[in-house]
Formats: sequence, structure tokens, C-alpha cells
Amino acid sequence: MTPTNSSNSTRFSREQQLAAARIQWSSCQAREEQLPPEDEWSCLMYLAGRGAGKTRMAAEWLVWEAISRPKTRWAVIAPTMQSAISVCIEGDSGIISILNRYGFAFDFLRSRAELVLENRSIIFLYSAEEPDRLRGPQFHGAWFDELAAFSKPEAYFLALPALRLGQNPQHLISTTPRPSPLIINLALVPNLRRIIRTGSTFDNEINLSPSFISDLKESYGNSKFARQELYGEILNQLDGALFSKNNIDNNRWNNPNEKLYFYQTIIGVDPAVTYSEDSAITGIVVVGQTQDGHCYVLEDASMRAAPEVWASKVVELTKKYPQSRVVAETNNGGDLVVSVLRQVDRNINVKKVTAISSKGLRAEPVSIAYSQGRIHHVGEFPHLEEQMLYWIPGESRNSPDRLDALVWAICELIETNSALMVYLRALSKICKYCQLPSSKKYLVCPKCHQPFSDIS
Repeated sequence: MTPTNSSNSTRFSREQQLAAARIQWSSCQAREEQLPPEDEWSCLMYLAGRGAGKTRMAAEWLVWEAISRPKTRWAVIAPTMQSAISVCIEGDSGIISILNRYGFAFDFLRSRAELVLENRSIIFLYSAEEPDRLRGPQFHGAWFDELAAFSKPEAYFLALPALRLGQNPQHLISTTPRPSPLIINLALVPNLRRIIRTGSTFDNEINLSPSFISDLKESYGNSKFARQELYGEILNQLDGALFSKNNIDNNRWNNPNEKLYFYQTIIGVDPAVTYSEDSAITGIVVVGQTQDGHCYVLEDASMRAAPEVWASKVVELTKKYPQSRVVAETNNGGDLVVSVLRQVDRNINVKKVTAISSKGLRAEPVSIAYSQGRIHHVGEFPHLEEQMLYWIPGESRNSPDRLDALVWAICELIETNSALMVYLRALSKICKYCQLPSSKKYLVCPKCHQPFSDIS
């Protein structure tokens, strides 16, 4: 590492060099949204499209903080260690490129995932795939790169307590806003010390190839892909998710003065047959159906509890909703599930159901019923609705216990109307853009004319 000369004249010229490099960025190259706010803040969140300058903005902020504050400690946390090194450190807009522009010496200790600056500030690299590594250290600040792509979002929450050095620890988030629960919570829940900036790929046209920009506009137009990946919008439905927030919110029942009369009520149960702090939740969801065939979600009583506890809760619900029936999945527990319920109430009306198709296929008719406005939530069920919005068939790792219970209950209700069920099963596609249920026979959506490949 090149030593720092201590003479006054050299120090003065060095300070001038640093100041000039900083001014070149802040006054000549950066857009307003790429500069840190003058107001006091603890979290700066930059939601922007691909190529919008997220990496450059974050790297400039972190490098200047590390240079201007000797002997400080900083964290860079990326989806993987490879992306931390190849993008955040060694990328064209990464930290090393900016340090070289400042003429500031450093040692990159790749085997230790550390970048040591000449003023003894240190930048530590972490992968979101190994969140437990963030339990011990402490920092003055952090950069979370592509937070929406973290395979283990708990890396963010484990890092926050480590930001405890200095008078005002800060962290910067740069990400394309794929709508995960974490991103939506950070971006939409008000916080006076969290500042949100947004940007588009096209804000950075001056630094991008003209043919690249032209191809993007021609290929993606105003599609969902463009709105999220290029314009940096948070969409209300994940690609591949079966349910949308609009379909839930637009049909929510919020009229307490009008009494609903149900001709049948089902308590759906997706049981967990073992119990520990890490065991699955037992999904317990109550759904009623009116004479017109519409279904109303009445209660989410799901819980992580021992079998005898959740069984007692199910029996309690049968008393609360007279004439209700229980539908319980028996794939995991077999006859044990029914046995546990009947130990609490030997006369309970329970039907065993066994899953012979995938969760996604079972949920498709229910998803279509939601899109047609046939399902109404009586009030709000935040945990259930979060599962509905963020569970993606074939991708999500966690079992959607609450959603499973909901699907079993609604399927049981609409199975009683065989004509409706046949109709719903025939509508196996839902347009991503207008939410219209469509038959397989269509090559394009009959309403908005998007091609069949854009229908999920």
C-alpha cells in the first residue's frame, strides 16, 4: 500500500485532489437523486431500474464516507459473495474504480473479503446467503446491494443491530424493486429517517448505448417487466404469484351493518403434526358461502402449536360457526389428524382430503374465483394475505400453510357447485396485465390483446 506523505504541501495537494474528484462527481456527473440528502437520515433507499446508476451512487457514497472518516468500518452486503466482489468491488462502477479515481491507496484482501484503505478504514464484504456472519461484527454504516434479490432477507435484519458505531450510523439500499414483503414494507411504511429515491433506466441514457435504449423500448414497452426492471416501480403482484392485491382489496367486505347469511361454512385445516419452535404453522381458515355462490373469508386462526392445542381451536371454531364442517388435509398425519380432533370432540364433522396434485394446481381455481370477484375477505388478514401475494408455485421454499387451509376450504365450497368448478378449472390462464381469466384456446388475451406467452 502506498504510504501517505505527511508534509503540509503534499497533504494540501492531496486534499485538493480528493476534493476535486468529489466535486467532479457531485456537481458534474451525479443526478440529484444520486446524491445523499442534506437532511438527517438513517436509511437511504434507491429504487431504480437496471442501468440507472445504482451501483455508482452507492459506491460513491460509501467510498467518500470511508475516506473522509479514517479508521471506520463499513459493510457491503450483496445477494452472493460473487456479486459483492464482481459488482460492488471490482465492477466498472464499483468501489475500486472510484478509489482509483480519488488516487486513494488500498489493499484488497480477497481471501478475507476485506478492502483496507490507506487511512485504515476497512470495507467488509458479506453474502446474504450467510446471514449468521453478521451476528458478531459492528460498523459505522453499510451498503445493501440488490436487497430485493436476497435469498435470505433476514440478512438485512441481522445487519441492522451491527450498525452501532459513530454518532449516526447510516445504511444505503440500492435495488431494483422486485416486490418482496421486505421491499414493500421498507418502501411503503412511513419512517421519518428513511428516505426513498426512485430512478429509471432512461434517466441514465447519457451513459448507456443508444442501441441498447432503443432495443429496450421496442422489446418491453410498458410491460410489467419494463415497469419493474426499467422504470423501478413496485408492482402489486409478483411475477408467477397466483393472487394480486387489487383482486383482494377491490372485493374486500367492509360493511359491518349488513348481515351475511351463509348456507354452508367450512373450516379448512392444513395440519402440522409435530411441534417445536421451528415447526410449521397449522393453517386454520374459516370460509362461508352465500346462496349466490360467493365465498367470504371470515377468520384466520392459524397457529404454531401442539396438535392438541390447534385441535381444540378447531373445535372451538365449530361452536362459533354453527353447522360448519371441517376439511383437513391428511397427507402428513393420516388418520392421526382426525384422531386428534376427535379426542377433543368425538362428534366433530370432519372430512379428510388428500393432495394428489401440486399446491399450484389446487390453487388455480381459487385464484380465478378471486379474479372474478367471487371471494371476499371480511376485514383484513395480513399474514394470510402476505402468503397469498408472495407465494410462487415451484419457486417459494416455505410451505404456504395458511394459503393451503384457505384453498381447501374454498375448493370444498365450490366443489358443491359442480358447474362452477368445471368452469373455473377450464379457465387455466389469467392475464398478467388486465387479470382477465382466459381459456387455453386463446393465443392472445381477448381483452387487452397481450400475447399468450404473457399470460400466466
